[in-house]
Amino acid sequence: MANISTGINLDSNFLNLKAIDMKEVRPEVENLMVDGEKMLYAFQTIRDQVVFTDNRIFVINVKGITGKKIAYFSYPYSKIQYYGIETAGLLDIDSELIVAFSNGEKLQFDFKSNVDIKSISSLISKYIL
Repeated sequence: MANISTGINLDSNFLNLKAIDMKEVRPEVENLMVDGEKMLYAFQTIRDQVVFTDNRIFVINVKGITGKKIAYFSYPYSKIQYYGIETAGLLDIDSELIVAFSNGEKLQFDFKSNVDIKSISSLISKYIL
């Protein structure tokens, strides 16, 4: 299972995804989008980013010491089989989103506790149901 952040493994809030402004999304992501596609939510760890559009989830994984090598992954909502969320509790430092695809692939996203995970859940539901 791909893990976008290491929040669960290290129980460290600074590695969880935090909300960012759309202006902070790597500029090359727009070149990967189709005409009319819109960015709806954007999140970042220290260097990696996750962008939810009205068509898919982009995962941008910055690699190496210099950060010059970057991997871009596109996960279309149309291929999502199911998803689950876990909200942050009183003492929890993160909320979680798990997305499962028709090919058996699963992604897990760990967000800072102040991220509105329920609005992300509603977004995904809108496009997969």
